[in-house]
Amino acid sequence: MTKKRKRQEDFQKVKFKVGKKKPKLENATDTTFKTKAIQIPEQLKEDGVLPTQNRKLNIKDLLSQMHHYSPGVKHNALLGLKELLSQYPFVIDAHLSSIISEVAAVFTDKDSSVRGAAVHLLQFLASKIRAEQIAPFFPLVSAHLSSAMTHISEGIQEDSLKILDVLLEAYPALLTDRSIILLKNFVELISHQQLSKRLKSRDKLSWMLSVNPNRRVTSQQWRLNVLTRLKKFLQAVVDGSSDTEDEGLQEQKDSSHSVRNPICISWKLHANNQQPIQVFENGGLRPKINSSFRLRSLTSVMDSAEKGLSSAENLKGFIEIIIPLLIECWIEASPAQSAPILGNLLESESQQLMQQVLSIIHLLWKLTKRHDETYKMELWLRMNYLVDFKHHFMRNFPYSLQDTVKHKKKDPCKSNRNCMKSSNNIDHLLLNLTLCDIMVSLASASTLQTDSGWLDMIRKFVTDTLQDGSKLNSKQVNRLLGVTWRLMQIQQNKVATEPLIKAVYTLYQQRNLLFPVRTLLLKFFSRVYQKEDLRTQRIRSRSKVLSRWLAGLPQQLALLGLRNPELSNQLIDIIHSAASRSNKELLQSLQATAARIYDPLEGTLVLLPAEAQRRLVQLVYFLPCLPASLLACLSRCCIMGRMSSDLAATLIGILHMRSSFAGWKCQVQDNSVNDVDYFSFLFSTLIGFSREELTSLQGIRGKPHISQTQLSPIRLYLTDLDQFLHHWAVTEVICHSLSTIPSQSQCFDILQTGICKYLVGLVVIPDSTAGSVLCAINKLLDQACIISENLHRFLASCCYSLLYFLLTIDREDAEHLQKRDMLWRSCISALALLPRLLRLMLQSLQVSRICREELPVVAQLLRLLMQHGQLRSHMITNEFLVQQIIKDIMQWLTDLHYCFNIYLASHPQTPGPINTVY
Repeated sequence: MTKKRKRQEDFQKVKFKVGKKKPKLENATDTTFKTKAIQIPEQLKEDGVLPTQNRKLNIKDLLSQMHHYSPGVKHNALLGLKELLSQYPFVIDAHLSSIISEVAAVFTDKDSSVRGAAVHLLQFLASKIRAEQIAPFFPLVSAHLSSAMTHISEGIQEDSLKILDVLLEAYPALLTDRSIILLKNFVELISHQQLSKRLKSRDKLSWMLSVNPNRRVTSQQWRLNVLTRLKKFLQAVVDGSSDTEDEGLQEQKDSSHSVRNPICISWKLHANNQQPIQVFENGGLRPKINSSFRLRSLTSVMDSAEKGLSSAENLKGFIEIIIPLLIECWIEASPAQSAPILGNLLESESQQLMQQVLSIIHLLWKLTKRHDETYKMELWLRMNYLVDFKHHFMRNFPYSLQDTVKHKKKDPCKSNRNCMKSSNNIDHLLLNLTLCDIMVSLASASTLQTDSGWLDMIRKFVTDTLQDGSKLNSKQVNRLLGVTWRLMQIQQNKVATEPLIKAVYTLYQQRNLLFPVRTLLLKFFSRVYQKEDLRTQRIRSRSKVLSRWLAGLPQQLALLGLRNPELSNQLIDIIHSAASRSNKELLQSLQATAARIYDPLEGTLVLLPAEAQRRLVQLVYFLPCLPASLLACLSRCCIMGRMSSDLAATLIGILHMRSSFAGWKCQVQDNSVNDVDYFSFLFSTLIGFSREELTSLQGIRGKPHISQTQLSPIRLYLTDLDQFLHHWAVTEVICHSLSTIPSQSQCFDILQTGICKYLVGLVVIPDSTAGSVLCAINKLLDQACIISENLHRFLASCCYSLLYFLLTIDREDAEHLQKRDMLWRSCISALALLPRLLRLMLQSLQVSRICREELPVVAQLLRLLMQHGQLRSHMITNEFLVQQIIKDIMQWLTDLHYCFNIYLASHPQTPGPINTVY
C-alpha cells in the first residue's frame, strides 16, 4: 500500500478551480506576431537589363518555355522569340549559344506546329547570323538535323527537308563539311538495306527503294523532294571545292592560252637605267616544274570520314550506293513504265524526277574529275555503269514533255514545237542536255567505234537543237556548247567537227541574243580557234566557218559601240588574240573597219572606257597598213582629249615603231607607214588643232578668251587648263619622237615648212599651239639648221605674246597660273638658242606704239630678261637696243612727270571734299 501510494504521488493531477485561467507553462511558445505593409515599387518595374516582348517575357523566360510539355506553350515561345529578336537584334549576339541549342532541339518535336514555327524562326535567324558566328555551334545543329532526317516519324522527316533548305541557302560551306553523314541520311530517306541475293553472308548489304503508305504524298513525289535536296547539297559540295569550273565550257588545266596577268612596266622610269626590269617566268603564271615527285595534300592526313567526298574511296562508295537507287527511280518514271504515254513523251512529275536523277549523276561526275587519277576514275565509271546507262537512259532518247490539253484560249507558246518550257516551267531540253553531258563524258577517242551508235544520236540531237530557230537561255546554251566541245574532242577530224561548228555559227548569227548567250558563244569560238591554232602547220586544216566568224568580229565591234561595253571588251580580246597570231582573214577585216573603229567623233575608240581604249590602241600595231586617212583619225583622237594623254603617248609610240625611223635591224613591213604620212601625223598632233578649228578662231575678239598686245601681230587664244595640259603632255611625246629621227636637219626643215604653210599669217593662235611650236624648235634645233626670216619673225611674235600673257595674269586666275612655268621655259629656251629671235623681239618693243597700261609690262619684261642667266650674254650683245628702249621709257616718264606738275599748278588745292572718279 505504501509503495503504490508513493507512485501515485509522482503523477498527481492538478485540479483547477472554476472561473480561473489556466496558468502558462514554463516552456510555452509565444505565437503572437505583428504585421506592417511593405511597398516594393522597384520590383514592379520591368527588367532594365533584358528587353521583353509584348507579353512582358524576356529571352530567359522564352527559352525556359521551350522545355514545357505543352505544344502550345512551346509554339508561343517560338513566336515570342521571333518577335523579341526582330525588335532587339542585339539580343542574338548575347544569347547565341542558348538560342541555337534550344531551337535545334525542337527539330524533332512531335507537334507539327512547333516544328513549323522552328523552321520560320531558323529562317529568320539565318538572315541575322553570319557563318563565322554560327560555326562553333553548327555541329550541334547538324546533329539535330541528322536526327530529324532519320527519325521514325514521317512528319519530322518531311520538316527536316525544310530545315535543310534553310541551311543550304544560308550556310552551304558549313553544311558540306559533314557530307558523309548527311549523304547517308539522304539514302535512308528513300531506301532501306537488305541482304544481297548474290551473297548468303551478311558481309555485303544492298539498298533498295522503300515505299511508305503512311506518307501524305506519293512515293514518287517523296523521292522527288529528297532528290531535289540531294542535288542542292551536291551542288554546294561542288561549288565549295577548290577547282571551280563551269558546267558547260570547262577550261583546260594545261592550256597555254589561259588568262595571264600582264606585267605593267613604265618605260619612263627605266629609260635611264635608274631601276632594273624584273622579268617573271611564264608571264605571271605558276612556274612549271618537271618533277616526278608530288607533294601530299593536307586531306591525306585526315580521317576518311573527315575528307568527305574529297576522298576517292568515299566518293566511289557513295556512287556504288546511290547510282542503283537512281536507276530504279528512273525506271519507275520512264515512259516504258507509263501505259498511257506513247513513245518518249513524259508527264510533268516524271520529267522532274528524271531531271533530278540526271543532275545528281552529273554532279557526281564533276566530283570525280577533281581527283588526281581522273583517267582511272573515268575508266571505272565506264566499266560499271555504261551498259546500264545505254539500256535505260538512251533507249527513249530524246525526251519531250507531254502537256495537258485544256480547252482554253490558244497559247502561241504551247503551239510552237520549239518552245523549250511548258506552262509549269519545266525545261525538257535541259533534261536531254544533261543526259548528253553524262554520256559523252564516258566516251573517248579510243572507244569511238564501240560508242558510235549512241554518239551519233547525241550528235544529231545537238546539231538539230543548234540549228533550230528557238530562243535558248544561257543555262541551256552552256550545256549545249559543253556537249559540242566534248564531241569535237572525241572525234577531231574536220568531217565531224565542221557540221558542229556550223550549227553553233547558225545560232550565233541570230539577232537579239541575250548577253550571257552571246558571251558563251564568243568563248566557245575563241576556244575552238585557240585549239585549232595549237596544231602544227603540217596538220592544220583551217575551218571555213571559223574563219568567217573571225572576219566578222571587227564589223560587230564597230556596230556595237557603247551599247554593251562588256561585250565590246570580249570582242576586243578575241580580235587581239587573233591579230597577234597574224590571222589573215581577221587582219583584212580589221583593216577595212579601222576607219570606223578609230573615228574621232563616233568611233569605238573614243566611246569605250579607258581599259578598252588601251586594247584598241594596241591593235594599231597589228594593222597591215596605216594610210593617211587613218593617221588623220588617230591624230584627232590624240588631240581631242577623249582618251588620256598616257594612252595618246602609247599610240604615238606604236606608230613610231611602225615607221621607218624606229631603228629596226630587220626590214620593216613594206608600205606599212609612209614617211610623209607619218610626218603629217606628228605635225598635226603637235599643232593640236585642225585647219578648220584654226580658221574659226580667227574671228574671236576680246577677253576673256583672247590675250592681245599692241606690239605683236599675234593674239593668243586662251585654252582651258585640261585641254592645255593634255596638249602639252602629247607635245612632249611628239618632240621625243621627232628627236629620235636620224636626220635632224631634214626633220627641222619639214617642221619649218609646215609652220610657215599653216601657222604663219594667222592672227589668232592658241596658247598651247604657240608653246608646242617653241618646244619642238628647241628640241630639234642644231647648228646645221637654217631658219627662214618668216619663221624668225613668227617665233619672235609668239614669244612676246606669250611673255606678255604670262606677265599680265591675275593672281586670282588659278587656271592660267598653272601654265606659267611651262610656257616661260619654252620662251626662254628659244630666246637663248636663237640670238636672232631675241634681237627681233627687242626691235619690236617700240614704246611709241604702246599705251601706258602696257609700258610697265615692257619694263618688267626687260628687267626679267636682264636678270636671267641664260640670256645675259645675248642682252649684252643687244646693249644698244636695250638702252634705246630704256631711254624711251625714261623719256615717257619725264613727259608724264612734266604733265603732272602743270596739272598741279593749274589746279591749286582748295578746302572741301574731293570728288574722286574711279
